[in-house]
Amino acid sequence: MSSKILIIGACGQIGTELTAKLREIHGTNNVIASDINTRALDPVNAGPFEIIDAKNFNAIKDCCINHNIDTIYLMAALLSATGEKYPMEAWDLNMNSLFHVLNLAKAGTIKKIFWPSSIAVFGPTTPRENTPQHTICEPTTVYGITKQVGERWCEYYFNKYGVDVRSIRYPGIISHKAMPGGGTTDYAVEIYHEAIKKGEYNCFLSENTSLPMMFMDDAIKATVDLMQAPPEHLSIRSAYNLSALSFTPKQIFESIKTQMPDFTIKYKPDFRQAIADSWPSSINDSVARKDWNWQHSYDLDALTTEMLKQLKEKYKNES
Repeated sequence: MSSKILIIGACGQIGTELTAKLREIHGTNNVIASDINTRALDPVNAGPFEIIDAKNFNAIKDCCINHNIDTIYLMAALLSATGEKYPMEAWDLNMNSLFHVLNLAKAGTIKKIFWPSSIAVFGPTTPRENTPQHTICEPTTVYGITKQVGERWCEYYFNKYGVDVRSIRYPGIISHKAMPGGGTTDYAVEIYHEAIKKGEYNCFLSENTSLPMMFMDDAIKATVDLMQAPPEHLSIRSAYNLSALSFTPKQIFESIKTQMPDFTIKYKPDFRQAIADSWPSSINDSVARKDWNWQHSYDLDALTTEMLKQLKEKYKNES
């Protein structure tokens, strides 16, 4: 029987598209999607799906044994903005789910893990420009704390037990397929939806807040490339810095306005502004580019063109 992949949190923003890509690569029946509910139709209807609570060790273990799971992608998490509202829930989900899969690998039940980290591991004491791979990490959000601690545990399990765990510090991810799930960079997705639906947008960050961003296609490519890289090429077992582009709300507004001249924006910063202010404005990902030949494809205008094209089609079909 061939080995298989389990995606935990397959119905989230990244999980939805990662599931589709992995099924395309490995075959639909070799990728088991799972989540705590069935809110996203594609992962549920397009192949094998199980309802699994990421906090339930026995449920994960039973699924791995029943389906001969070889590799787990642990995509379930409470993100930065939501985590500030529910700090203990964020700690419980983000940390215990990671321990569950690390311990399954330690026991030999599975062989390989992908676990996403985030630029949220950085904080106000981190160098803001061209943030290096190895630097000060003093996060100020519960989400960031869980990711920083998680990175240390991933490296520990690799060094101590030989667990093949791989990770990326994702920047803000922009996608037209699934809505974001409560992060500080969500504005960069919402703005495109509101441009199409209303022709105006109220932005919860100030106009000159620069943050690292990435189009979903590039994020999925990076994830797949890292997991396919030979283990001897990898020098980082905590989490790799990853970057594509950095821009401000004003710059994304101006990019949209070149295609939609009547589009307007207002800036109404809320509690997420303080979170954004604690994060880097640009990331140095030279180690990822050296170790596994990471390269991004989309700049801001290419991203805007693709987002507007896809969302216009989406809303036209829904009307």
